[in-house]
Amino acid sequence: MNTAVTITIRGEPVAKGRPRFVRKTGIAFTPSHARKYEAHGRLAAQLAMNGKPPLAVPVRADITVDLLAPASWSAKRREAALRGDIRPTTRPDADNYVKAALDAINEIVVTDDSMIVDLVVTKKYATVPALTITVTPLPALTAQGRSAA
Repeated sequence: MNTAVTITIRGEPVAKGRPRFVRKTGIAFTPSHARKYEAHGRLAAQLAMNGKPPLAVPVRADITVDLLAPASWSAKRREAALRGDIRPTTRPDADNYVKAALDAINEIVVTDDSMIVDLVVTKKYATVPALTITVTPLPALTAQGRSAA
């Protein structure tokens, strides 16, 4: 498969938080809201793959995190945010959204998330919240470092 795969996880994006620990037993676990979001992402990935096997070649992943502008903002400020004049520089950090997204597509879209060798992440305001991942296989390189295609 040499074409890009696009996965859209609809709804407010959820960043992967730190693992929580049970003090008494020392067992670590992922918070339930993050587990539910990753399960939602796995379903979206399975639908996007439509029964195809996961990619086992180096890939590029483009991740776009669409967030809602705060309801407390004025209409003028919200419009500026939707135009891209104001960017979401608040927490959660972009890398935490990436962790949740890549955990959701691991073993479904790519055989392992170590196959992702190029990664571009964009956090922006939008009218509809979602997280979109586009995974594109990269051309194979020959021993001289040139594209085989």
